[in-house]
Amino acid sequence: MATVDWTADANEALTLSLVRAEEDKQVLGGEETYEEFHPTFTYPIYGEDEKIYGYQDLVIDLRFTSGSLAQYLSVRYAQKLDASTTVDNVEGILKEFIPSDYDTDEAAFFTRVREDAVSFKPIGSVINTYTRPVPSTSGSRSATEEVVEYEVYHVTWNDPGFREYHRRMQIFILLYIEAGSYINEDDDAWHFFVLYEKRKRQNGTKTYHFIGYSSVYKFYCFPEKHRLRLSQFVIVPPYQHQGHGSELYKTIYNYALITPLISELTVEDPAEAFEDLRDRNDLRMLLANENFMKEGFSNEAVSHGGGKVQKRKTRARANPMGASSGMVKGTGKMGPPIDKAWSEMFRTQLKMAGRQWQRLMEMLILMHLNPTDIQAARAYRLQVKERLYRFNFEILAQLEKEERLEKLEETFQSLREDYLRILEMIK
Repeated sequence: MATVDWTADANEALTLSLVRAEEDKQVLGGEETYEEFHPTFTYPIYGEDEKIYGYQDLVIDLRFTSGSLAQYLSVRYAQKLDASTTVDNVEGILKEFIPSDYDTDEAAFFTRVREDAVSFKPIGSVINTYTRPVPSTSGSRSATEEVVEYEVYHVTWNDPGFREYHRRMQIFILLYIEAGSYINEDDDAWHFFVLYEKRKRQNGTKTYHFIGYSSVYKFYCFPEKHRLRLSQFVIVPPYQHQGHGSELYKTIYNYALITPLISELTVEDPAEAFEDLRDRNDLRMLLANENFMKEGFSNEAVSHGGGKVQKRKTRARANPMGASSGMVKGTGKMGPPIDKAWSEMFRTQLKMAGRQWQRLMEMLILMHLNPTDIQAARAYRLQVKERLYRFNFEILAQLEKEERLEKLEETFQSLREDYLRILEMIK
């Protein structure tokens, strides 16, 4: 007789939905779906193993109204073990992490969906808007040139109703950020940036739908400014890989840039995917900065991989194969090696964190580096290794010289490969 498995995978059992009113569903594109997706993590709720014991065919149905994020919770299963201390209390555990006013009556929840769709308006002040073409409906192309609007709102605890709203959306931090945790509502240093889709119904009414948000902490920075630390950042799965994360990040960065009393934007322990997103957007911003690029890579500099190659103005003998190119050396501040005083001036102006700025400079130099210029390649290698040595000093200082040099070279080559991977993404 086959053994019955009473253990369920919590990530598969928990099903999430952002539910829209029927009038809002009517204008969706053929491939748009915002219901029945799953979390990446459930260990903050159901334990390290992310397993739930005592059920067969378990479904934890957690739904949100798509704008106001009011919640509905239903737990279904084909069979449950007899009452025992070993059977997990699925709803009892989950309800500790969501507001207590969630619905358990499906009809009542659908009424809430219809009402909130029209009445809900985002909290805070709009600080950025952008648009995208309306997705085609039922697989056909739209004959109109209508667009979907997106808005980013800046919010603090001082905005009426936001504490209650934050309690509804914060569960996405646990479900999609590794080691994510709830923040202290009593700390006034928190700022929030919340992203919404603003969609027009067939009758012209516009409704709002939650996409994601970021929480940012404001630190005092001597003598009279503040430093912003981006702490949490989440875009819910139905909206991922569509550029919305980049729009949200750029909004936060631009907010820091134009706010006089903010000196710098930093990021707390970024995940690899977010670090890539940050690198791509920071690089594009720098490449679009005419003054920075002109001073960094002067018109005389010969470059490749995105830099303009200038014609030589003088005649010279050809170089033997494998020798230095003998090119007309540019006077750009990026070198290599980079002009540190100039670099620090631009870093301060652009309010970038030190390590991130150094990485960006290294990527841009690599992007413009002439592969035949041996002297420049050596200067670049030494510049990067100097930073790596300082950053990993405590570990490297314990190694013998030969092993230390070997480790530095290994780290440099690995880093160079990663830089090339990132640069490939911005072409």
